[in-house]
Amino acid sequence: MPVSWDGFPSLPPIPEQRENPAPSAFAWEKRAYQEAASGRTARLENSDCESLDSSLSSEGGDAQEYLDEVSLPDFDLLNDPEDELLCANLMKLIQVTLNKAKLYSNRPSHLCMPNELVTQVSKELLHLAYREPCGLRGALIDLCVEQGKVCHSVEQIAVDPSLVPTFQLMLVLRLDSRLWPKIQGLFSSGSAFSPGFSQSLKLSTGFRVIKKKLYSSEQLLIEEC
Repeated sequence: MPVSWDGFPSLPPIPEQRENPAPSAFAWEKRAYQEAASGRTARLENSDCESLDSSLSSEGGDAQEYLDEVSLPDFDLLNDPEDELLCANLMKLIQVTLNKAKLYSNRPSHLCMPNELVTQVSKELLHLAYREPCGLRGALIDLCVEQGKVCHSVEQIAVDPSLVPTFQLMLVLRLDSRLWPKIQGLFSSGSAFSPGFSQSLKLSTGFRVIKKKLYSSEQLLIEEC
């Protein structure tokens, strides 16, 4: 069943702070890279969850404009190492969940993510979490699988259950369209319900992510990949 955005309370927007003068874009990039390399364990242990948006605002408009111009490959230099490790573990959990998903019967459908899809989804999750107050730890993920016009809700995953989520992602994966005639044949023959039946279904490399911030009234952000 499709996941509804209704029922999630809106948290007050994070106030912007403008205290320090704007450094050069190069100085900001160097400092951001050094922070990523050294990690921010102490901040995470204190659950301070400082907003990257606020810190950028305090550094002035030049740094903000620079970040807006950074291409997706450049984010590999700016990613938080802890978020990268967390994302790797999250992708393993998503794959296990998909392997146990029951889409068409009471038996697991054994949905398989191609390596290319795993890489693309991982990069997209890090990209969407980059400016969030708690990073990827603040994500609530609705995992769905789409077949034609039908969208199956598989699982809802709180990346860090100890935190109040700051943003919600609906990750919509797709079955490989070439498999649909095969699936129809299984159901017409009834073999999908026979004892001991096991069939792996491969997912397409295309997917869609819908992002909703839970602490502001911004419009939904839809990323089609």
